[in-house]
Amino acid sequence: MESQSQTQTSPPETPKRSPFTGIFHKLKTNLVFRSKLAEVNGAMGDLGTYIPIVLALTLAKDLDLGTTLIFTGIYNAVTGAVYGVPMPVQPMKSIAAVAISSTAEEFGIPEIMAAGICTGGILFVLGISGLMQFVFNVIPLSVVRGIQLSQGLAFAMSAVKYVRKEQNFSKSKSVGDRPWFGLDGLVLALACVLFIVLVNGDGEQEEEEERNGSRRRWVWIRKVVSNVPSALLIFLLGVVLAFIRKPSIVHDIKFGPSKIKLVRMDKEAWKNGFLKGTIPQLPLSVLNSVVAVCKLSHDLFPEKKFSATSVSMTVGLMNMVGCWFGAMPTCHGAGGLAGQYKFGGRSGGCVALLGVAKLVLGLVLGGSLVGIMEKFPVGVLGALLLFAGIELAMAARDMNTKGDAFVMLVCTAVSLGSNAAIGFVAGIVLYVVLWMRNYARVKPTGLPLQVDQHP
Repeated sequence: MESQSQTQTSPPETPKRSPFTGIFHKLKTNLVFRSKLAEVNGAMGDLGTYIPIVLALTLAKDLDLGTTLIFTGIYNAVTGAVYGVPMPVQPMKSIAAVAISSTAEEFGIPEIMAAGICTGGILFVLGISGLMQFVFNVIPLSVVRGIQLSQGLAFAMSAVKYVRKEQNFSKSKSVGDRPWFGLDGLVLALACVLFIVLVNGDGEQEEEEERNGSRRRWVWIRKVVSNVPSALLIFLLGVVLAFIRKPSIVHDIKFGPSKIKLVRMDKEAWKNGFLKGTIPQLPLSVLNSVVAVCKLSHDLFPEKKFSATSVSMTVGLMNMVGCWFGAMPTCHGAGGLAGQYKFGGRSGGCVALLGVAKLVLGLVLGGSLVGIMEKFPVGVLGALLLFAGIELAMAARDMNTKGDAFVMLVCTAVSLGSNAAIGFVAGIVLYVVLWMRNYARVKPTGLPLQVDQHP
């Protein structure tokens, strides 16, 4: 009887949970679309940065576009699944700038790839050693905001240049005023800008009006308009106009992927790649691709938890793999994240979808996409890039004290006048000097006495 009662009252055994169950659940959560149309629209948010740099490297340095699309597509899909936010994959801008401004003999494909591998290797070591997380924790928020503001304004000024001036991407320079009318005219670009403002507004939600029930019909109309995929429609318009501008593009299309092969890099390529490419790129990657991205991601998605360590390691791994095969050096970027968020990206599914599209295009059309990209209206790209830059700059609006705003604006000014690394040093020095000046005060009115700690 006793053994029978024990058998009857014993709790049921808890089924063993497979370790893969948690992984699959996380992937499903990270990749699920919050709103299908908005996520598709958000995927277009960083193309204003991606396309011009990739096109410039393809035209000026004979970068293999098909290989780059395949690898960046894989990167997009993986980062979307891992992080669950619209984490962008963008070109390493400093390396691209050096390559475009140099001759092929001075800084060609071997040097570009060597610079990417060296930068990625250093970022991976910084991440796996924990040093990147330490850097992230001790950098004052006002300095981070200064870097974000400078990058956002730099994107916005480049966008205005794309809208106003015709561009020669192979030489990375403007070649004259853009005509008012035409398939890549000033009127078209301005119309795209106004269309985005009409659809997306300033990004604020109409929650208060909905809560109060005031002007319900007007609120309903604005909700319908805000669901229009503005970035997607503008991108598709650009593709259609590219074919209209040069109908013979159809005959230039060749099906099939590019032949992937190892890039040969001699000692001179490694040396020049490191000195001319890695050294100027590394500060920008640390500040904008890791620190600023993590801070902006926490601002936009506080429920998502990932560290500067993991972001640094993924940037490192991307380049330690892809650059050996001729794929463009890539990183994450706060500007791309801001752009995708601006246009509706809210999950990892946003960038995963973009990654699948890049992968399919790379496998099906390969390098023949160059002709389409070359005729894509640059003014339309400027419209997309403008709002990505403004959204990134908007992150700086939380600097409420005069001391924080002072540090941020000095850091921004120096960054725009020189580069992000010098701006960062100026911001840190200024922050420390002001902290020392205010240290003896009982109730400081400027900067806080403790270094800002990022969650």
